[in-house]
Amino acid sequence: MEIEWIFGGHRFFSKSQVINDLWQEIMPVQSKPSKDDIILNREKSFSKEGPDPEKDDVVMLIRNRVSRIYYLKKFFDYPVSLKLQTIKNMGAIRTIKSGFSYLKACLIKKEESSLENFYINRFGKTLYSMFFEKYTEKLWGRHPSVISADWGAQRVKGISIKAVLKDAFSKIGNNKSKNDTSKVETSLIEEYKYPKLGPGQFYEELAKRCESLGAKIIYNANVSKLIFDNDKISKVEYIKDNSNNNVEADIVISSMPIKDLINCLSNVNSKDQNPTQQILDIANGLPYRDFMTCGLLLKDLQIKNETKIKTINNNIPDCWIYVQEPDVKMGRIQVFNNWSPYMVEDFEKTIGIGLEYFCQENDEYWNMKDEEFKDFAVSELEKMKIASKDDVLDFHVERIKKAYPAYFDTYSQMSQLIEYLNLFKNLYCVGRNGQHRYNNMDHSMLTAIEAVRCIKDSSIDKSIIWNVNTEKEYHEEK
Repeated sequence: MEIEWIFGGHRFFSKSQVINDLWQEIMPVQSKPSKDDIILNREKSFSKEGPDPEKDDVVMLIRNRVSRIYYLKKFFDYPVSLKLQTIKNMGAIRTIKSGFSYLKACLIKKEESSLENFYINRFGKTLYSMFFEKYTEKLWGRHPSVISADWGAQRVKGISIKAVLKDAFSKIGNNKSKNDTSKVETSLIEEYKYPKLGPGQFYEELAKRCESLGAKIIYNANVSKLIFDNDKISKVEYIKDNSNNNVEADIVISSMPIKDLINCLSNVNSKDQNPTQQILDIANGLPYRDFMTCGLLLKDLQIKNETKIKTINNNIPDCWIYVQEPDVKMGRIQVFNNWSPYMVEDFEKTIGIGLEYFCQENDEYWNMKDEEFKDFAVSELEKMKIASKDDVLDFHVERIKKAYPAYFDTYSQMSQLIEYLNLFKNLYCVGRNGQHRYNNMDHSMLTAIEAVRCIKDSSIDKSIIWNVNTEKEYHEEK
Protein backbone atom coordinates (compact mmCIF):
# COMPACT_ATOMS: atom_id res chain seq x y z
CA MET A 1 0.00 0.00 0.00
CA GLU A 2 1.59 3.29 -1.10
CA ILE A 3 0.67 6.19 1.18
CA GLU A 4 2.05 9.71 1.41
CA TRP A 5 2.58 10.18 5.13
CA ILE A 6 1.59 13.53 6.62
CA PHE A 7 2.22 13.96 10.32
CA GLY A 8 -0.10 16.08 12.47
CA GLY A 9 0.50 18.09 15.63
CA HIS A 10 0.71 21.70 16.77
CA ARG A 11 -2.74 23.15 17.05
CA PHE A 12 -3.16 26.69 15.71
CA PHE A 13 -4.35 28.69 18.70
CA SER A 14 -2.99 32.00 19.96
CA LYS A 15 -4.13 34.87 22.13
CA SER A 16 -2.00 37.16 19.94
CA GLN A 17 -4.07 39.01 17.36
CA VAL A 18 -0.93 39.58 15.27
CA ILE A 19 -0.43 35.82 14.93
CA ASN A 20 -4.11 35.13 14.28
CA ASP A 21 -4.12 37.76 11.53
CA LEU A 22 -1.02 36.20 9.96
CA TRP A 23 -2.57 32.74 9.95
CA GLN A 24 -5.77 34.09 8.41
CA GLU A 25 -3.80 35.96 5.73
CA ILE A 26 -1.79 32.92 4.64
CA MET A 27 -4.46 30.23 5.13
CA PRO A 28 -8.04 31.53 5.51
CA VAL A 29 -10.50 29.69 7.74
CA GLN A 30 -13.02 27.37 6.10
CA SER A 31 -16.39 28.83 5.13
CA LYS A 32 -18.07 25.47 4.53
CA PRO A 33 -17.98 22.16 6.40
CA SER A 34 -15.22 19.60 5.88
CA LYS A 35 -16.10 16.03 4.97
CA ASP A 36 -16.24 14.79 8.55
CA ASP A 37 -18.31 17.86 9.54
CA ILE A 38 -20.77 16.90 6.82
CA ILE A 39 -20.99 13.25 7.94
CA LEU A 40 -21.42 14.19 11.61
CA ASN A 41 -23.69 17.16 10.83
CA ARG A 42 -21.56 19.37 13.07
CA GLU A 43 -22.53 22.98 13.55
CA LYS A 44 -19.53 25.30 13.67
CA SER A 45 -18.91 29.03 13.47
CA PHE A 46 -17.32 29.12 10.00
CA SER A 47 -16.14 32.42 8.54
CA LYS A 48 -18.59 34.15 6.19
CA GLU A 49 -16.04 34.35 3.43
CA GLY A 50 -13.41 31.68 2.99
CA PRO A 51 -12.41 28.58 1.06
CA ASP A 52 -14.36 25.35 0.84
CA PRO A 53 -12.17 22.48 2.16
CA GLU A 54 -13.89 20.07 -0.22
CA LYS A 55 -12.58 22.11 -3.15
CA ASP A 56 -9.57 24.07 -1.85
CA ASP A 57 -6.41 22.84 -0.15
CA VAL A 58 -5.15 26.17 1.22
CA VAL A 59 -7.57 26.36 4.12
CA MET A 60 -7.66 26.24 7.89
CA LEU A 61 -10.15 23.81 9.38
CA ILE A 62 -11.94 24.44 12.66
CA ARG A 63 -11.31 21.40 14.83
CA ASN A 64 -12.61 20.09 18.13
CA ARG A 65 -9.95 20.01 20.80
CA VAL A 66 -9.84 16.84 22.90
CA SER A 67 -6.71 15.83 24.79
CA ARG A 68 -6.72 13.20 27.50
CA ILE A 69 -4.37 11.26 29.74
CA TYR A 70 -4.16 7.47 29.47
CA TYR A 71 -3.29 6.05 32.89
CA LEU A 72 -4.24 2.81 34.66
CA LYS A 73 -5.63 1.82 31.23
CA LYS A 74 -8.29 4.51 31.69
CA PHE A 75 -8.85 7.98 30.30
CA PHE A 76 -8.49 11.12 32.43
CA ASP A 77 -9.15 14.69 31.33
CA TYR A 78 -6.11 16.77 30.40
CA PRO A 79 -5.51 18.68 32.56
CA VAL A 80 -7.10 16.59 35.30
CA SER A 81 -10.60 17.88 36.06
CA LEU A 82 -12.87 17.50 39.06
CA LYS A 83 -15.45 15.07 37.69
CA LEU A 84 -17.19 11.99 39.03
CA GLN A 85 -15.47 9.93 36.31
CA THR A 86 -12.07 11.14 37.52
CA ILE A 87 -12.85 9.98 41.06
CA LYS A 88 -14.11 6.62 39.74
CA ASN A 89 -10.95 6.13 37.67
CA MET A 90 -8.69 6.99 40.59
CA GLY A 91 -10.59 4.98 43.18
CA ALA A 92 -11.60 6.05 46.68
CA ILE A 93 -8.21 5.47 48.34
CA ARG A 94 -6.20 7.41 45.73
CA THR A 95 -8.76 10.23 45.78
CA ILE A 96 -8.61 10.59 49.57
CA LYS A 97 -4.80 10.46 49.57
CA SER A 98 -4.72 13.06 46.80
CA GLY A 99 -6.98 15.39 48.78
CA PHE A 100 -4.92 15.24 51.96
CA SER A 101 -1.70 15.52 49.98
CA TYR A 102 -2.96 18.67 48.30
CA LEU A 103 -4.02 20.21 51.63
CA LYS A 104 -0.54 19.52 52.98
CA ALA A 105 0.97 21.23 49.93
CA CYS A 106 -1.23 24.28 50.60
CA LEU A 107 0.08 24.54 54.16
CA ILE A 108 3.72 23.60 53.62
CA LYS A 109 5.28 25.15 50.53
CA LYS A 110 8.54 23.83 49.15
CA GLU A 111 11.26 26.07 47.79
CA GLU A 112 10.79 25.96 44.02
CA SER A 113 14.36 24.94 43.31
CA SER A 114 13.27 22.19 40.94
CA LEU A 115 10.43 21.17 38.66
CA GLU A 116 9.45 18.50 41.20
CA ASN A 117 8.86 21.08 43.93
CA PHE A 118 7.03 23.31 41.45
CA TYR A 119 4.51 20.54 40.71
CA ILE A 120 4.14 19.42 44.34
CA ASN A 121 3.33 22.99 45.44
CA ARG A 122 0.47 23.12 42.93
CA PHE A 123 -0.91 19.58 43.02
CA GLY A 124 0.37 17.81 46.13
CA LYS A 125 2.77 14.89 46.14
CA THR A 126 0.21 12.16 45.37
CA LEU A 127 -1.14 13.76 42.16
CA TYR A 128 2.41 14.76 41.23
CA SER A 129 3.48 11.12 41.51
CA MET A 130 0.51 9.96 39.45
CA PHE A 131 0.40 12.48 36.62
CA PHE A 132 3.72 14.32 36.44
CA GLU A 133 6.70 12.45 37.84
CA LYS A 134 7.03 9.48 35.48
CA TYR A 135 5.78 11.32 32.40
CA THR A 136 8.24 14.19 32.94
CA GLU A 137 11.08 11.70 33.37
CA LYS A 138 9.95 9.94 30.20
CA LEU A 139 9.88 13.24 28.31
CA TRP A 140 13.22 14.65 29.46
CA GLY A 141 15.17 11.56 30.42
CA ARG A 142 15.82 13.19 33.80
CA HIS A 143 13.97 13.10 37.10
CA PRO A 144 11.98 16.32 37.80
CA SER A 145 14.09 16.88 40.91
CA VAL A 146 17.07 17.84 38.70
CA ILE A 147 15.12 19.94 36.16
CA SER A 148 14.78 23.71 36.56
CA ALA A 149 11.42 25.03 37.74
CA ASP A 150 11.62 27.45 34.78
CA TRP A 151 10.08 24.81 32.53
CA GLY A 152 7.02 24.51 34.75
CA ALA A 153 6.77 28.26 35.17
CA GLN A 154 6.63 28.61 31.38
CA ARG A 155 4.48 25.63 30.40
CA VAL A 156 2.09 25.19 33.33
CA LYS A 157 1.20 28.81 34.07
CA GLY A 158 -2.19 29.07 35.72
CA ILE A 159 -2.75 25.29 35.89
CA SER A 160 -3.16 23.99 39.45
CA ILE A 161 -5.69 22.26 41.68
CA LYS A 162 -6.95 25.72 42.61
CA ALA A 163 -7.59 26.46 38.92
CA VAL A 164 -9.31 23.07 38.46
CA LEU A 165 -11.60 23.70 41.45
CA LYS A 166 -12.38 27.23 40.27
CA ASP A 167 -13.26 25.94 36.80
CA ALA A 168 -15.45 23.16 38.23
CA PHE A 169 -17.41 25.47 40.56
CA SER A 170 -17.86 28.11 37.86
CA LYS A 171 -19.52 25.48 35.68
CA ILE A 172 -21.70 24.25 38.55
CA GLY A 173 -22.79 27.81 39.23
CA ASN A 174 -23.31 28.39 35.52
CA ASN A 175 -21.76 31.83 35.94
CA LYS A 176 -20.56 32.00 32.36
CA SER A 177 -22.24 31.48 29.06
CA LYS A 178 -21.17 28.37 27.20
CA ASN A 179 -19.24 30.33 24.61
CA ASP A 180 -17.45 32.69 27.03
CA THR A 181 -13.82 31.57 27.14
CA SER A 182 -12.36 34.88 28.24
CA LYS A 183 -11.01 33.44 31.49
CA VAL A 184 -10.85 29.74 30.68
CA GLU A 185 -7.50 27.98 30.41
CA THR A 186 -6.84 26.96 26.83
CA SER A 187 -6.54 23.34 27.91
CA LEU A 188 -10.31 23.68 28.42
CA ILE A 189 -11.03 25.62 25.22
CA GLU A 190 -12.94 23.49 22.76
CA GLU A 191 -11.78 24.56 19.28
CA TYR A 192 -8.65 25.50 17.38
CA LYS A 193 -7.62 26.04 13.75
CA TYR A 194 -5.64 23.54 11.74
CA PRO A 195 -4.26 23.43 8.15
CA LYS A 196 -6.10 20.94 5.96
CA LEU A 197 -2.92 18.96 5.18
CA GLY A 198 -1.08 19.38 8.47
CA PRO A 199 0.98 22.14 10.12
CA GLY A 200 3.83 21.94 7.60
CA GLN A 201 1.42 23.13 4.93
CA PHE A 202 1.25 26.57 6.55
CA TYR A 203 5.03 27.02 6.32
CA GLU A 204 5.06 25.79 2.73
CA GLU A 205 2.47 28.42 1.85
CA LEU A 206 4.41 31.08 3.75
CA ALA A 207 7.58 30.13 1.85
CA LYS A 208 5.72 30.44 -1.47
CA ARG A 209 4.53 33.90 -0.44
CA CYS A 210 8.08 34.98 0.43
CA GLU A 211 9.46 33.65 -2.86
CA SER A 212 6.73 35.43 -4.82
CA LEU A 213 7.94 38.67 -3.21
CA GLY A 214 11.50 38.07 -4.35
CA ALA A 215 13.05 36.10 -1.49
CA LYS A 216 15.49 33.33 -2.34
CA ILE A 217 15.29 30.26 -0.09
CA ILE A 218 18.23 27.86 -0.14
CA TYR A 219 16.94 24.43 0.85
CA ASN A 220 18.83 21.38 2.19
CA ALA A 221 21.90 23.38 3.22
CA ASN A 222 23.87 23.20 6.47
CA VAL A 223 25.45 26.33 7.95
CA SER A 224 29.10 25.56 8.71
CA LYS A 225 30.49 28.93 9.80
CA LEU A 226 29.43 32.49 10.60
CA ILE A 227 32.25 34.94 9.93
CA PHE A 228 32.22 38.15 11.96
CA ASP A 229 34.28 41.32 12.20
CA ASN A 230 34.12 43.15 15.52
CA ASP A 231 30.41 43.30 16.43
CA LYS A 232 28.78 42.27 13.14
CA ILE A 233 28.41 39.03 11.20
CA SER A 234 29.61 39.61 7.65
CA LYS A 235 29.38 36.22 5.94
CA VAL A 236 27.56 32.89 6.25
CA GLU A 237 29.29 29.76 4.98
CA TYR A 238 27.19 26.69 4.22
CA ILE A 239 27.42 23.24 2.68
CA LYS A 240 25.00 22.19 -0.04
CA ASP A 241 25.31 19.11 -2.23
CA ASN A 242 28.71 18.38 -0.64
CA SER A 243 30.14 21.71 -1.82
CA ASN A 244 31.14 24.78 0.21
CA ASN A 245 29.27 28.02 -0.45
CA ASN A 246 28.99 31.42 1.19
CA VAL A 247 26.78 34.47 1.15
CA GLU A 248 27.44 38.02 2.36
CA ALA A 249 25.33 38.98 5.37
CA ASP A 250 23.85 42.35 6.33
CA ILE A 251 21.40 40.86 8.87
CA VAL A 252 21.29 37.36 10.34
CA ILE A 253 18.10 35.94 11.90
CA SER A 254 18.97 32.58 13.44
CA SER A 255 16.61 29.80 14.49
CA MET A 256 19.39 27.18 14.60
CA PRO A 257 20.19 25.60 17.99
CA ILE A 258 22.23 28.00 20.11
CA LYS A 259 24.75 25.21 20.70
CA ASP A 260 25.42 25.00 16.95
CA LEU A 261 25.25 28.75 16.42
CA ILE A 262 28.00 29.54 18.91
CA ASN A 263 30.21 26.76 17.56
CA CYS A 264 29.83 28.27 14.08
CA LEU A 265 30.93 31.77 15.09
CA SER A 266 34.43 32.59 13.94
CA ASN A 267 36.50 35.73 13.45
CA VAL A 268 39.17 34.90 10.89
CA ASN A 269 40.96 38.22 11.46
CA SER A 270 41.32 37.98 15.23
CA LYS A 271 41.12 34.72 17.14
CA ASP A 272 40.86 36.73 20.35
CA GLN A 273 37.29 37.74 19.44
CA ASN A 274 36.08 34.17 19.00
CA PRO A 275 33.86 32.63 21.71
CA THR A 276 35.81 32.06 24.92
CA GLN A 277 36.24 28.54 26.24
CA GLN A 278 33.73 29.33 28.99
CA ILE A 279 31.08 30.37 26.42
CA LEU A 280 31.81 27.27 24.33
CA ASP A 281 31.53 25.03 27.40
CA ILE A 282 28.15 26.51 28.32
CA ALA A 283 26.89 26.20 24.74
CA ASN A 284 28.12 22.62 24.35
CA GLY A 285 26.54 21.72 27.68
CA LEU A 286 23.05 22.85 26.64
CA PRO A 287 20.82 19.77 26.71
CA TYR A 288 18.30 18.69 24.08
CA ARG A 289 15.77 15.89 23.82
CA ASP A 290 15.40 14.17 20.47
CA PHE A 291 12.18 12.77 19.11
CA MET A 292 10.92 9.76 17.16
CA THR A 293 7.46 9.12 15.84
CA CYS A 294 5.96 6.05 14.25
CA GLY A 295 2.93 6.65 12.06
CA LEU A 296 0.52 3.74 11.74
CA LEU A 297 -2.42 3.24 9.41
CA LEU A 298 -4.83 0.87 11.14
CA LYS A 299 -8.04 -0.93 10.31
CA ASP A 300 -9.33 -0.13 13.78
CA LEU A 301 -8.49 0.55 17.43
CA GLN A 302 -9.38 -1.73 20.31
CA ILE A 303 -10.44 1.21 22.49
CA LYS A 304 -13.70 2.90 21.58
CA ASN A 305 -15.38 6.21 22.21
CA GLU A 306 -17.07 6.30 25.62
CA THR A 307 -17.55 10.08 25.63
CA LYS A 308 -20.63 12.02 24.59
CA ILE A 309 -18.73 13.41 21.59
CA LYS A 310 -20.09 12.06 18.32
CA THR A 311 -17.41 10.50 16.08
CA ILE A 312 -17.20 8.50 12.87
CA ASN A 313 -17.29 4.72 13.51
CA ASN A 314 -17.33 5.56 17.21
CA ASN A 315 -13.59 6.22 17.12
CA ILE A 316 -12.03 7.96 20.11
CA PRO A 317 -12.34 11.77 19.73
CA ASP A 318 -8.82 12.64 20.95
CA CYS A 319 -6.29 14.73 19.07
CA TRP A 320 -3.54 13.85 21.53
CA ILE A 321 -3.37 11.18 24.22
CA TYR A 322 -0.73 11.63 26.92
CA VAL A 323 0.50 8.17 27.83
CA GLN A 324 1.17 8.13 31.58
CA GLU A 325 1.52 4.35 31.90
CA PRO A 326 4.90 3.89 33.64
CA ASP A 327 5.64 0.49 32.06
CA VAL A 328 5.84 1.75 28.46
CA LYS A 329 8.32 4.05 26.75
CA MET A 330 5.67 5.75 24.57
CA GLY A 331 4.98 9.38 25.45
CA ARG A 332 1.96 10.44 23.37
CA ILE A 333 -0.44 9.22 20.73
CA GLN A 334 -1.86 11.43 17.98
CA VAL A 335 -5.05 10.52 16.13
CA PHE A 336 -4.68 12.05 12.68
CA ASN A 337 -8.36 11.55 11.75
CA ASN A 338 -9.25 14.08 14.44
CA TRP A 339 -6.65 16.64 13.35
CA SER A 340 -7.85 16.54 9.76
CA PRO A 341 -9.75 13.83 7.87
CA TYR A 342 -7.81 14.84 4.74
CA MET A 343 -4.59 13.46 6.22
CA VAL A 344 -5.87 9.87 6.37
CA GLU A 345 -6.54 7.65 3.36
CA ASP A 346 -10.14 6.38 3.43
CA PHE A 347 -10.70 8.03 6.81
CA GLU A 348 -14.15 6.46 7.21
CA LYS A 349 -12.69 2.93 7.14
CA THR A 350 -9.20 3.40 8.57
CA ILE A 351 -7.58 5.32 11.40
CA GLY A 352 -4.18 7.01 11.32
CA ILE A 353 -2.20 7.44 14.52
CA GLY A 354 1.25 8.73 15.45
CA LEU A 355 3.17 7.16 18.33
CA GLU A 356 5.58 9.64 19.90
CA TYR A 357 8.81 8.78 21.70
CA PHE A 358 11.30 11.02 23.46
CA CYS A 359 14.87 9.80 23.13
CA GLN A 360 18.50 10.75 22.61
CA GLU A 361 20.28 10.68 19.28
CA ASN A 362 22.09 7.35 18.87
CA ASP A 363 20.44 5.67 21.86
CA GLU A 364 18.94 2.17 21.58
CA TYR A 365 15.65 3.47 20.17
CA TRP A 366 17.18 5.97 17.75
CA ASN A 367 19.43 3.28 16.28
CA MET A 368 16.66 0.74 15.73
CA LYS A 369 15.83 -0.09 12.13
CA ASP A 370 12.45 1.30 11.09
CA GLU A 371 10.77 -2.11 11.00
CA GLU A 372 12.20 -2.99 14.40
CA PHE A 373 11.03 0.29 15.91
CA LYS A 374 7.56 -0.18 14.44
CA ASP A 375 7.31 -3.65 15.98
CA PHE A 376 8.41 -2.27 19.35
CA ALA A 377 5.85 0.58 19.20
CA VAL A 378 3.02 -1.77 18.20
CA SER A 379 3.93 -4.15 21.04
CA GLU A 380 3.46 -1.25 23.47
CA LEU A 381 0.03 -0.51 21.96
CA GLU A 382 -0.90 -4.14 22.51
CA LYS A 383 0.41 -4.00 26.07
CA MET A 384 -1.90 -1.05 26.75
CA LYS A 385 -4.81 -2.78 24.96
CA ILE A 386 -5.15 0.12 22.50
CA ALA A 387 -4.52 -1.64 19.18
CA SER A 388 -3.49 -4.98 17.69
CA LYS A 389 -0.61 -5.71 15.32
CA ASP A 390 -3.09 -7.54 13.08
CA ASP A 391 -4.78 -4.21 12.32
CA VAL A 392 -1.63 -2.50 11.00
CA LEU A 393 -1.88 -1.66 7.28
CA ASP A 394 1.15 0.57 6.86
CA PHE A 395 3.75 2.50 8.88
CA HIS A 396 6.34 5.25 8.65
CA VAL A 397 9.10 6.33 11.09
CA GLU A 398 10.56 9.83 11.48
CA ARG A 399 13.51 11.00 13.63
CA ILE A 400 13.85 14.65 14.71
CA LYS A 401 17.09 15.94 16.25
CA LYS A 402 17.00 18.60 19.00
CA ALA A 403 13.20 18.67 19.06
CA TYR A 404 13.06 19.90 22.64
CA PRO A 405 15.55 22.31 24.25
CA ALA A 406 15.88 21.14 27.87
CA TYR A 407 16.11 22.99 31.18
CA PHE A 408 19.03 21.40 33.03
CA ASP A 409 22.85 21.06 32.88
CA THR A 410 24.30 24.40 31.68
CA TYR A 411 20.85 25.92 31.04
CA SER A 412 21.23 27.80 34.34
CA GLN A 413 23.98 29.83 32.63
CA MET A 414 21.88 30.81 29.60
CA SER A 415 22.05 34.48 30.55
CA GLN A 416 25.79 34.45 29.75
CA LEU A 417 25.08 33.09 26.25
CA ILE A 418 22.38 35.70 25.67
CA GLU A 419 24.74 38.46 26.77
CA TYR A 420 27.41 37.16 24.40
CA LEU A 421 25.07 36.79 21.42
CA ASN A 422 23.65 40.28 21.97
CA LEU A 423 27.13 41.67 21.28
CA PHE A 424 26.51 41.05 17.57
CA LYS A 425 24.44 44.01 16.42
CA ASN A 426 23.05 42.31 13.29
CA LEU A 427 22.27 38.90 14.87
CA TYR A 428 18.73 38.10 16.02
CA CYS A 429 17.91 34.77 17.69
CA VAL A 430 14.35 33.48 17.23
CA GLY A 431 12.28 30.33 17.59
CA ARG A 432 12.36 27.40 19.99
CA ASN A 433 15.93 26.28 19.37
CA GLY A 434 17.11 29.77 18.46
CA GLN A 435 16.35 30.88 22.01
CA HIS A 436 16.66 27.49 23.75
CA ARG A 437 13.15 27.96 25.09
CA TYR A 438 10.30 25.46 24.88
CA ASN A 439 7.95 27.91 23.14
CA ASN A 440 4.76 26.99 21.38
CA MET A 441 4.47 27.70 17.67
CA ASP A 442 2.77 31.09 18.04
CA HIS A 443 5.40 32.37 20.44
CA SER A 444 8.18 31.18 18.14
CA MET A 445 6.55 33.21 15.37
CA LEU A 446 6.27 36.22 17.66
CA THR A 447 10.02 36.17 18.33
CA ALA A 448 10.60 36.46 14.57
CA ILE A 449 8.04 39.26 14.24
CA GLU A 450 9.67 41.17 17.10
CA ALA A 451 13.08 40.65 15.45
CA VAL A 452 11.78 42.21 12.22
CA ARG A 453 10.38 45.15 14.20
CA CYS A 454 13.80 45.70 15.80
CA ILE A 455 15.45 45.59 12.38
CA LYS A 456 12.97 48.08 10.91
CA ASP A 457 13.49 50.42 13.88
CA SER A 458 17.29 50.00 13.70
CA SER A 459 17.18 48.88 17.33
CA ILE A 460 20.10 46.97 18.84
CA ASP A 461 18.13 46.25 22.03
CA LYS A 462 17.16 42.56 21.69
CA SER A 463 15.36 42.28 25.06
CA ILE A 464 11.88 42.46 23.53
CA ILE A 465 12.73 39.37 21.42
CA TRP A 466 14.15 37.37 24.33
CA ASN A 467 11.21 38.34 26.55
CA VAL A 468 8.48 36.84 24.34
CA ASN A 469 6.50 34.33 26.42
CA THR A 470 7.97 35.28 29.78
CA GLU A 471 4.75 36.75 31.15
CA LYS A 472 3.40 35.12 34.29
CA GLU A 473 -0.06 34.13 33.02
CA TYR A 474 -0.52 30.83 31.25
CA HIS A 475 0.62 31.24 27.66
CA GLU A 476 -2.41 29.49 26.19
CA GLU A 477 -5.07 31.38 28.08
CA LYS A 478 -7.49 33.10 25.78
